[in-house]
Amino acid sequence: MEAYKILFLDIDGTIMRPDETMEESTKTAIARVQEQGIETVLATGRPLHEIAEIGQLLNINSFIGYNGAYAVYQGHDVFKKPMSSSSVELFLDTARQHGHELVLYSSTKNHFTTLAGRVVERFMEQFHLKKNEAFTSDVLDDILGITIIGSADNDAELYKSKEGIYLSQVNVDGFRNCFDVIRSNVNKGTGVNALLSQLDIPRSAAIAFGDGMNDKDMLSAVGESFAMGNSMPELFAFAKHNTTEVTNSGVFNGLKSLGLVD
Repeated sequence: MEAYKILFLDIDGTIMRPDETMEESTKTAIARVQEQGIETVLATGRPLHEIAEIGQLLNINSFIGYNGAYAVYQGHDVFKKPMSSSSVELFLDTARQHGHELVLYSSTKNHFTTLAGRVVERFMEQFHLKKNEAFTSDVLDDILGITIIGSADNDAELYKSKEGIYLSQVNVDGFRNCFDVIRSNVNKGTGVNALLSQLDIPRSAAIAFGDGMNDKDMLSAVGESFAMGNSMPELFAFAKHNTTEVTNSGVFNGLKSLGLVD
């Protein structure tokens, strides 16, 4: 059996169910691989300042946040790559033109283009965002990621002229008009590769689970990749394996297929 050394886990739709709870089988699977000395990393589009409780629950201290823009290993920064201020301004301008709201994530806060309105309140509630404030130009140079809160599923087309980026639809019911902004040269895959390089771990010894298109680069960067049963259909082409849904022991069953849990 391959000597696996590291496990990368997306959060929403992978370890967290749509109701923001976690299956006991998921907690059990993670604890068992940790007992075997396998490093566990949360790799998420969420900002790192909002996932401390999840890390504590699972005894995880290493993270890739903001869809690959900021990585922390055992409490120490590995890298931090803010977006260019000119790129951020382009997204702000496009959002204003089309009546969309943005969430711009800095290293310490979630900066909303407006704090008013039910759609923004629902977004905060769904993703448990607590450190929120109105966006100001003072933080323009510290933006690590952006989520577009659009009004329709096809709003991504309005932003496709921005070079070096792609938009990943949020794979959560009720929020499919929202899109994470992913940079082609800064994504979960580049974060995974940076950690593997720093820890001198070959990709064949790495495992990853995901469910959204923001996970495609991560799944392509490891030796054993799993698309959850609830994944966006386009993601399956990027995964070596499919597993069951997040509501049906998807992480546990995937790790079981590798002989890591029983």
